[in-house]
Amino acid sequence: MSEPPRTPEAPAPRPRPPAPAVPTRDEIALLPQFEGLPLGAISVVRTAADAARARDALLAAGVCGFDTESKPTFRKDEVNTGPHVLQFATREHAWLFQTAHTDGLPVAAELLASTALVKVGFGLDTDRTLIRKRLGVEPAAVIDLDHVFRRRGHRQSVGVKSAVALVFGQRFVKSRKATTSNWAAARLTEAQLRYAANDAYAALRVHEAISDSPSTR
Repeated sequence: MSEPPRTPEAPAPRPRPPAPAVPTRDEIALLPQFEGLPLGAISVVRTAADAARARDALLAAGVCGFDTESKPTFRKDEVNTGPHVLQFATREHAWLFQTAHTDGLPVAAELLASTALVKVGFGLDTDRTLIRKRLGVEPAAVIDLDHVFRRRGHRQSVGVKSAVALVFGQRFVKSRKATTSNWAAARLTEAQLRYAANDAYAALRVHEAISDSPSTR
């Protein structure tokens, strides 16, 4: 009796090429500077009318860079009352919602919960927890680019500075002074405006670049 024909074995999956090494701090310092949004393309949302304009532009874009800022805590027993700033950025403009300005908060909550607006950023787990506590809304349609880079083979966390260096070969400047500044202040400084807006803007640019990369499809 003849043997049944053998089923051909499926070819072994191709191994994923190793992820490119993240540039060191010294290597990043030698790169040309990443150009962020100018001050004239950054708006602070203070009124319901400001918020409505921001909502219309963001929903028309469909995807935006996103991040939050909170007043830093320096003692173990100090409670984080953030986020104090919510920033959304398109390719052309960024809008900053200060949670102290309550007229814009209903729109901010609407955008956060909207599945029609994809929000991309880095290291957003803590941001999402604070948003739930402060605004009582569950962020939807959120892409954490740190997780995306991990799926691409990076074992260590990849933040915005490393990602900009990897993807664009450019140096993303983040001011240490702005990082630890008072984000709960009633009026933000120009340095804070640029810092917050371009955190979100850079995330969007990285997302667009790696979404066009064959290795992410």
